[in-house]
Amino acid sequence: MSKILKLIVCCMIFSCNPVNKSINKKPNVIFILVDDLGWNDLGYTGSDFYESPNIDALSLDSYEFLTAYAASSVCSPTRASIMTGKHPARVNITDWIPGVDPKNRPLLGPKDFHQLPLEETTIAEKLKASGYKTFYSGKWHLGSQGFYPEQNGFDINIGGFEKGSPIGGYYSPWKNPKLTNGPEGEYLTDRLTNESISFIENHDKSEPFVLFLSFYNVHTPIQPNIKHVDYFKNKLKSIKDNKVRTRQEGQAISVMNQVNPDYASMVYAMDENVGRLIASLKQNNLYNDALIIFTSDNGGLSTQKRIAPTSVFPLRAGKGWLYEGGVRIPQLIKPPNHSQNIKIEDVTVSYDLFPTILDYAGLTSDQIIDGKSLMPIFKDGSKLEREDVFWHFPHYHGSLWKPGSSVRSGDWKLVKLYESNKLELYNLSEDIGEMNDLSSIYPDKTKDLHNRLLNLQKETNANSVSINKNFK
Repeated sequence: MSKILKLIVCCMIFSCNPVNKSINKKPNVIFILVDDLGWNDLGYTGSDFYESPNIDALSLDSYEFLTAYAASSVCSPTRASIMTGKHPARVNITDWIPGVDPKNRPLLGPKDFHQLPLEETTIAEKLKASGYKTFYSGKWHLGSQGFYPEQNGFDINIGGFEKGSPIGGYYSPWKNPKLTNGPEGEYLTDRLTNESISFIENHDKSEPFVLFLSFYNVHTPIQPNIKHVDYFKNKLKSIKDNKVRTRQEGQAISVMNQVNPDYASMVYAMDENVGRLIASLKQNNLYNDALIIFTSDNGGLSTQKRIAPTSVFPLRAGKGWLYEGGVRIPQLIKPPNHSQNIKIEDVTVSYDLFPTILDYAGLTSDQIIDGKSLMPIFKDGSKLEREDVFWHFPHYHGSLWKPGSSVRSGDWKLVKLYESNKLELYNLSEDIGEMNDLSSIYPDKTKDLHNRLLNLQKETNANSVSINKNFK
């Protein structure tokens, strides 16, 4: 056989290789968002009491992000950042919707938008315009009627409306205008997953799709899952450290250990449904080629006026607070055709997911994007080029957090508290629990990080607090 003939044959074989064809194929995107899931609320993240066998199994096929952050310590701002790839301050959603600051406090928070502006281009709109079928199931919390998922690029919306919690509880009837009631007692998380599985099974396989499954779990109300709660009650009895331990956090209380069987049953029920979704993807030969993202919208609910349902110890505080417990979250990403656990220490933030998805879909954006694509990490193990990350929560919160902002630069983190005008400085590599304020020891570092914070706020047009002239 001549050299030319051999070359022609090789080219024909290569061009017919189905693996090669799949390189340019747009992957299906599965985005699983869990509400209020804490940094260590899962088995693979270190919980000894809660159990999450299905998510633990997913972690074995995924990049595991050890320093993943939510864009905010509360839900709506983070959700806005996921949808737009922008810092919450840039879209003027810095509080949960419609969070209203109390009138009897020294400061007033800025007037936020109470909906995601329709002029913002969402990830769903970008994907839909490129040929994706777009599906949304579960919690939305980014605006009322006229600003629902279907007005933001999603072809199908099951259960997404303005409320941030299941107002009818976790058992049917749900009092949700975007979700028909099931049989009395049907569990909300089961139903949302059923709808997602139905979409997967009935979808035209020739058309790429993006599926957002946004669980209401494990947000309040803390209602035990009746199938699993007895198991965790019995498990608790066998644990030596089974009495709740607490620590004072300002005027609030932080829980120091995980001992709530009701909450454990809700985590397990959520995990069970993640397992059902993954099983459906595998049964339909869609798992290997999919881009799967699993994450949370803020830290766990571990700090309140009363005993909270979970603990994120050794991190400090929890949901609503800008210490690590309020913003550090679990995050897994399984790229297409990936099947091993790789741990990543690079700092990532919720708004990184938007450009990452665009990269995998072969798309670009002409709008301002604060996030950085994580694809270089997956492609060749590159380090993520990022200097600073900042959080802006200039509002009072039911967890007893008072208005503030923070910035992380390398291992250093600055927390700015607006009521007292106090600056706190922590070295996270040595003090992940943020117990040792080093601002007086390193005044130059404190000044440097404060200037970085101010510059970032200016660059994103962050609105801040004002003096409450009526406060007495």
